[in-house]
Amino acid sequence: MRAVSANLFALLFLCALASVFYVWSALEDSLARRKRGFSAAPGGGSPHGGLPAEFSAKTFRALLAVPAAQRPRRLGAHNLTDQLVSVGNRDYHANRDDTRSARQEAAVTLMGPPVEGGIFWSEWLEELLPVGFKEEYTWAWQARARAERIVKLEPGCGRISNQLATFADGTKACVRYGINADQVQGEALTYYLAHLLGITNLPPLVLSRVSADSAQWSAVRARTGGLQWSDRAVVSLTEWVSNLTGVVTPAPLRQESSGLHPALRELWDKTPPELLELMQWTDLIAFDYLTANFDRLVSNLFSLQWDARVMERDTNNLLKTPRGDLVFIDNEAGLVHGFRVLNMWEKYHSAALDSVCVFRKRTARRVEELHRRRDSRRKLLELYRDSEPLSAELGFLSDEHAAVLQDRIDRLHKHILHCKGRYGQL
Repeated sequence: MRAVSANLFALLFLCALASVFYVWSALEDSLARRKRGFSAAPGGGSPHGGLPAEFSAKTFRALLAVPAAQRPRRLGAHNLTDQLVSVGNRDYHANRDDTRSARQEAAVTLMGPPVEGGIFWSEWLEELLPVGFKEEYTWAWQARARAERIVKLEPGCGRISNQLATFADGTKACVRYGINADQVQGEALTYYLAHLLGITNLPPLVLSRVSADSAQWSAVRARTGGLQWSDRAVVSLTEWVSNLTGVVTPAPLRQESSGLHPALRELWDKTPPELLELMQWTDLIAFDYLTANFDRLVSNLFSLQWDARVMERDTNNLLKTPRGDLVFIDNEAGLVHGFRVLNMWEKYHSAALDSVCVFRKRTARRVEELHRRRDSRRKLLELYRDSEPLSAELGFLSDEHAAVLQDRIDRLHKHILHCKGRYGQL
């Protein structure tokens, strides 16, 4: 009797398994028919003609699989367009390049791969790249920041020696006093070097002299005294930008990756906003290499020896607007101070640079010009003097540091040529 019961139980178990398999097979077959039937509606047509919405705009590979005449005309959920963001007390759109903004907000058709000429971001991507801080806006902000009274100082821009200033018109700026004058000088010169390179990700900057008899600083005299700021010290004021978020180092630039290079197949799976962010990262790494700024990505590379997950957290002194502009803040470690401690950090600077073999044509072209003419010192000094009334008081690079800057420009140019030799035939 036990044997009969056991056999009956086994039979029932097998029947149950068969029923589950039948139901699963039917569901799988239905799903397969649905996948095959994207364009199987009456009338037939191209097998790509009916890509569903979730596939229609996500990656280059999906888009380039569609014949040109049938490619989607918009970038769906990944469009660059409909994000309004306030920066300080102004509408961030007031600082946008209207032509490029219109192109971003119009229908976008992908015209080709993300990289061209072997190692350069494609021209159509360059056309979409937002202008972080336009020249016209920068000039207007600088004029206002030099003239407007400061009515309040409070913590909010990093260490206590730095302060968040509120102007009489309600706008704000970060005041950086610096542990020493090298840091203020380094930040100012870093800002003007960015202009030489055509990099617009740094907020507008001016220098100001803290003085007890200055109309600009008179309302906060007690506060500056409490901070023990030296009378007549030169400080930097940079526009305070609100509504920003942190930025995590992209996967291709982390230690476990082979780097960001033209042969990286993952580039074809990126959305345009993701590619535009990577493009700004390549500018950032080249820029931080030139200035020897160790207080951003390089400090994360240094910290890997005791913190294996540091790259998964926000990068120091790098923020992002809701529409995707990277903002390079707090550049005090660049040039002067960075050059003084170069021996300690150089292997990490080199590692960061070696991780990149894709560049903006505009940036590479300006690096090539500074390399060929070997006039980086003269160009930077002229721009600095012409743009900043207090430049003489703060001083400029020493001859030694000017030579270091030119050497790093030459090394960056050599690295770009190396990348071109390796990937130029792709």
